[in-house]
Order: sequence, then C-alpha cells, then structure tokens
Amino acid sequence: MKILVVNGPNLDLLGTREPALYGTATLTQLEDDLEEYSRKKLKGVTLVFGRSNREGEIIDLLNSGHGKFDGLVINPAGLSYQSYALRDSVAAFPHPRIVVHITNVFARERFRRNDLIAEVADGFICGMGVEGYRLAVNALVALAEKG
Repeated sequence: MKILVVNGPNLDLLGTREPALYGTATLTQLEDDLEEYSRKKLKGVTLVFGRSNREGEIIDLLNSGHGKFDGLVINPAGLSYQSYALRDSVAAFPHPRIVVHITNVFARERFRRNDLIAEVADGFICGMGVEGYRLAVNALVALAEKG
C-alpha cells in the first residue's frame, strides 16, 4: 500500500509557528516519526510526502498521483476554507481520503468550521496534534483491509 501525505500552506513553519496551538515538532520531525512508525508497525505501507504553500502545486501533486497511490492523507491548512479547486481535486482522487488538522478547528475561529475539503473526504481528524497523521494512516490501512 502506498499513501500520499500532503501538507498545505504554512505547515513548513511547524515547530515555530504558534507552538501553543501546533506543538513544537517540526514538519521534518513529523514526517520522520510517521515514516518510522509506518516502517515498524505497518508492514508493506509506503509513505510519500508532499508539501507546498501554493494551491496549484498541491493540485498538481494530487492529480499526478492518480494510479500511483492507494490513499491520501491531507492537511490542506488554510486552503480548507477557501479553495473549491482543491476540493474538486481531492474529490477526484480515486482512493480513500482522510483530512487532518492538528488543532481542533471547531474550537477556534468560526470560519474554520466550514471545511470544503472535509466535505469530499472519507474521514476527518482534528484536534489530535501531530498524532492525527498516524491515526489517518491507520484509518487508510483499515479501509484497505475492509476492501
């Protein structure tokens, strides 16, 4: 099983941006930890990471992933609330899709409650910190095992 893990705008600032909200782990640490977890606990699962601050680059990454990946974990960050183009790209992704947000978006500003991407996802995980990524990968493996 091959899973695409995509992070959107400003997630390159993890570890330094509002650590009280987002924690102190950097994106590199998050990816390394998730890769190690997958290698040790999820035999046969390969993770491929992508990240961009640019909406079009994320869409290109998703669209070029058709036929190459068995699942998608995406943290669209601020694009969640404004990008219909990204929404359509995620909807077109031909395999299970899980949206992750590090913080509990329902306990924050009202605009964050209208997640356009979650509308087309198979699952939605928020408020679990960076652990949400591990939960998302586990969910995709469970979905694949169900067939």
